[in-house]
Amino acid sequence: MVKKTLSDLGGLVYSTEVGRTCPVCRQAIAECMCHTPKRPAGDGIVRVSRETKGRAGKGVTLVKGVPLDDEELMALGKKLKAACGSGGTVKDGVIEVQGDHVEKVMSALVAQGFTVKRAGG
Repeated sequence: MVKKTLSDLGGLVYSTEVGRTCPVCRQAIAECMCHTPKRPAGDGIVRVSRETKGRAGKGVTLVKGVPLDDEELMALGKKLKAACGSGGTVKDGVIEVQGDHVEKVMSALVAQGFTVKRAGG
């Protein structure tokens, strides 16, 4: 068994100034850009579906595949929630709108200029 040294493990892992640091880029974990997950490039089609899994039977409308960055996605999610008069959230590149609002969301996205398909049942 080969004994590893601190430099073999990537160097500095904690600093009293910034806390935990990334061993690759040596930036603070909050500022690290080398491990941020990248969303895969989609095919340009926004898919809208309804789902109840893991929500105690409550339905939500999911919007996946929107080719926008995080800030624009948050703004679009806010517009969609306002158009439906409902709550929701944006998680991992997916917009969730509470309730069954598939038709309203699809028409709002088409008005914004997106290519939209209904996914699922």
